[in-house]
Amino acid sequence: MSHRNARLTVHGRRLLVERVCSGRPVAHVAAEMGVSRMTAHKWVRRWRNEGEPGLHDRSSRPHTTPHRTAPAMEARVRELRTTRKLGPARIGPILGLPASTVHRVLARHGLHRLSFLDRPTGQVIRRYERDRPGELIHVDVKKLGRIPDGGGWRIHGRKDSRLTKTGAGYDYIHSAVDDHTRLAYSEVHTDEKAATCAEFLRRAAAHFAGMGIRRIERVLTDNAWSYRKSSLWKQALTDLGAVGKLTRAYRPQTNGKVERFNRTLLDEWAYLRPYTSNADRTASLEGFLHTYNYHRCHTALAGQPPISRVNNPAGQYT
Repeated sequence: MSHRNARLTVHGRRLLVERVCSGRPVAHVAAEMGVSRMTAHKWVRRWRNEGEPGLHDRSSRPHTTPHRTAPAMEARVRELRTTRKLGPARIGPILGLPASTVHRVLARHGLHRLSFLDRPTGQVIRRYERDRPGELIHVDVKKLGRIPDGGGWRIHGRKDSRLTKTGAGYDYIHSAVDDHTRLAYSEVHTDEKAATCAEFLRRAAAHFAGMGIRRIERVLTDNAWSYRKSSLWKQALTDLGAVGKLTRAYRPQTNGKVERFNRTLLDEWAYLRPYTSNADRTASLEGFLHTYNYHRCHTALAGQPPISRVNNPAGQYT
């Protein structure tokens, strides 16, 4: 793409060629266009050899890179990254390479962020996405400390004697995220028992139906007892016509969409500001969910909010 101060765009180059082809001297046309004779001859020559495509910009990438790191050395860099989880500053001295070179090698192979790797195996995490809304729903529970009346340590400080051994207990944030659209639904409860989980699933399905996801086919959860053994949970799945799926043990990446939503929930709701009471925080959840589903840009959706995918199941954005 031409830079903003370029003398010639594609249209300018076409005009230059037309003036030269009309019989005018190249030097005169070059002076009128504000470029050198060498540049004018270059575009005329490309047009004669390639036609209209010759007037467009070419990649500045070289055809060959003689000094590029050898494939065997790149393989060694990848091995140290995936087996020992080392960064460029530590891999460089081991292999005798500058840290900047190691970083370029890691970036070339998609290994420059440890979050891209599965920690136990060192393999690059393969992201997946279902083809249509409702095909897979991720469900999880996030445990969150309750806020005492008058505010917690974020308002009064950690050393305030009123905050020691208050016995405020915990809230359990039940969340469901649609795999394809990233639409989310959450509720705050006092426990994560089977009955609570089953009723939450029914309300989540009704909520998604109101947003355009009429049928839930599969529900993916971790291996908690409420999901794995409870007859109430299984009955809720049967009532919805859905199939329950469990993640592999100690593999939260499998349930990654709701795990990532939990982090967003903490950053943009639970810890967004100091709350004066637990009820104050709970009351603000609905507003957060509305913003998340209808207004918040999502990088996996080309900068669109989740609701945009309900009526656009193919995920095509312009």
